[in-house]
Amino acid sequence: MVQESEVSEREKIVSGIEAEGLVAIVRVPRPELTLPLAKALVAGGIRAVELTMSIPNALEAVRTIDRELGDKILLGVGTVIDDDTCRAAIDAGAKYVISPITRPSLVAAAHALDRPVMLGAYTPTEAQAAHEAGSDFVKIFPADTLGPSYIKSLLAPLPHLKIVPTGGVNLDTMEAYLAAGSAALGTGSALLKKEIIAGENWGELERLAKRFADRMAGLKAKLGR
Repeated sequence: MVQESEVSEREKIVSGIEAEGLVAIVRVPRPELTLPLAKALVAGGIRAVELTMSIPNALEAVRTIDRELGDKILLGVGTVIDDDTCRAAIDAGAKYVISPITRPSLVAAAHALDRPVMLGAYTPTEAQAAHEAGSDFVKIFPADTLGPSYIKSLLAPLPHLKIVPTGGVNLDTMEAYLAAGSAALGTGSALLKKEIIAGENWGELERLAKRFADRMAGLKAKLGR
């Protein structure tokens, strides 16, 4: 039996992402929006949050959230496409790193710092290449053009993949994506609606986050996850 002390930080984070089941993908025009937004998501029950590098001064936002929320949030950095950014994100406080592309060198950079990585893929060849490179998860992106049936078909010959579809994941499609075998789901605009962000309506975001979190919990119970 594996002792608690023998479980690496990377393994704990991987387990945490799978347990949460849902990663909220944050793309906002101003970095000062990220802290109240993250607080609203956490208050609504969504702990796994990805800040994308497309946010201005994204790494400073990561530092602020890490300092303010600490272990209350499972904070990652997305849209990472080079090794230096990967290391900088982890140094800023990111618990995991996500890329939209299949860049194997990111795996070594993240794993050297005991952090998991999620490489992006679109085709079966890319997904398998990401797995063989050591990626802890494989982000299928953009999933909205493929749908849950693609995930099911992909996993039929490649059941060892930990697939996280991103794009097209909403309250109505969550069940189909989970039933297809996804390890977790990434959701962006369906949760972080433009009008909520523009109006800085954090109470509404918390309520919507709770709907997503409750939906995930219910589906996990239904599917025996």
